[in-house]
Amino acid sequence: MAGCLWGTGFFFGKLALREMSVGHMVLYRFLFATLGMLPMMLTGRRRAGDAKTRSWTRRERWILLVSAALGIPIQFLLQFEGLSRTTVSHASLMVGTMPVLLALGATLFAGERLDWVGWLALAGSTVGAGLIVLGGHEAGVAGVAPSLGGDMLVVLSLTIALGWILMNKSLMESHSPLAVTAYGILTGTLMLVVLVVSADGLPPVKTVSLTAWLALGASGVLCTATTTLLWNWGIHHVPASRAGVFLNIEPALGSLLGVELLGDKLGPFAWVGGGLILAAAVTLTTRGHEINAEVLLE
Repeated sequence: MAGCLWGTGFFFGKLALREMSVGHMVLYRFLFATLGMLPMMLTGRRRAGDAKTRSWTRRERWILLVSAALGIPIQFLLQFEGLSRTTVSHASLMVGTMPVLLALGATLFAGERLDWVGWLALAGSTVGAGLIVLGGHEAGVAGVAPSLGGDMLVVLSLTIALGWILMNKSLMESHSPLAVTAYGILTGTLMLVVLVVSADGLPPVKTVSLTAWLALGASGVLCTATTTLLWNWGIHHVPASRAGVFLNIEPALGSLLGVELLGDKLGPFAWVGGGLILAAAVTLTTRGHEINAEVLLE
């Protein structure tokens, strides 16, 4: 579910970028995300009041601060700056590199192990994402053509996102996915307000069209608050390397949006790519895996 909703993020971002700067667009996205998190936070606090919750240590607070900085202002400002310099299809293609980065990071830093079948599935799903996007013909939005610089900024943002994912996973060993998500979004949004307002001034209000407001609301509530909570809950219950394959839903859906809404056409390579992604997802989710007793009891 998180992968499907994330897949619409670049499209909504492009709509908003027609009327405002990258900084203002990302700021509005996270202000809407904060509003979207409020009901879940209030519900979580009421539940926490009925049970004993573990307090945050000093080390965990520092991890949360670094994670929020990497995951929100740094990652998203770089990612959408890259999007402003390239096309939705190319940006979606770059996201196809994330599962491999995630599997590598989980193996190197989180002590997870992936066998040859898992690596083959990840490689196949990444190739599939590339085939889906490359199988369509480019149709740039607002006259923006693909560029190497824009593509590389998106890849850099994904490398930074790897740190955010692994830090969140470590925090969720002691705290609930809801708490980590809520505190992370609130902290990162405060950092974003300071950075964007000091650099670009206050965001526009009167000159923003209804289409842009709807795109900003959808990207904030659906593509940020809801997806972050779904992803954190999911990654709390499965290894990060195994969850990584589902990130390839994002470039797949991004490509389909390009076809349906931006006039791109899918060729035979794209159909093959979709089959590879589906096969990889089925492989990694149906194979036997060791059950974590603590998660089962929870």
